[in-house]
Amino acid sequence: MYLCFILTGGSRHIIKELRINEKILGREVRVVGESGEQLGVMTVAQAKDLARRANIDLVEVAPTSIPPVCRLMDYGKYRYEQTKKEREAKKGQKLSLLKEVRIRPKIGEHDYEAKVRSVRKQLEDGDKVKLTIMFRGREITHSELGIKILKRAAEDLTDISTVEGQPTLLGSRIHLMLLPKATNKGNKNKEGSLEDAETKNA
Repeated sequence: MYLCFILTGGSRHIIKELRINEKILGREVRVVGESGEQLGVMTVAQAKDLARRANIDLVEVAPTSIPPVCRLMDYGKYRYEQTKKEREAKKGQKLSLLKEVRIRPKIGEHDYEAKVRSVRKQLEDGDKVKLTIMFRGREITHSELGIKILKRAAEDLTDISTVEGQPTLLGSRIHLMLLPKATNKGNKNKEGSLEDAETKNA
């Protein structure tokens, strides 16, 4: 058995490739019919002959069993149906993107509200948002101002988001990650304590 990578529509699908017909080795196999009926244990040669007479394929579906299990089926049709099922499963999946929203530590009230509206829309769309406070020059000596803005934004958006980790200071910027609640059900993402971060950066 091996894996076959098939490119379709710009995305890569992984389909499990099974040994069939002449690729099946060994002495004996347990054979299952097209409808799932047990045909018993027989030599590989007998199983291949059975498949040829029925004008279908002999497919090794359980190579690690003793003896290996083979099934009589139309392998081309089987692969088509598996690919179709995979595509259908992917249709309902939404790609979550990481968006960044940059904020200045001396942002005005009107601009702050506009930024929060933008973040809210992105979270509602299912995207993760990285809030970034950008400092210039000696502004970094008052990093607590940036922490306060991040704290406020997280509280204003608490109805639709959760906080991942702690605010992170990298150079002249402080980052905070917000995750949309709707796309994180069941995930055990650790919510950062902004109060603790504010104390550490004060």
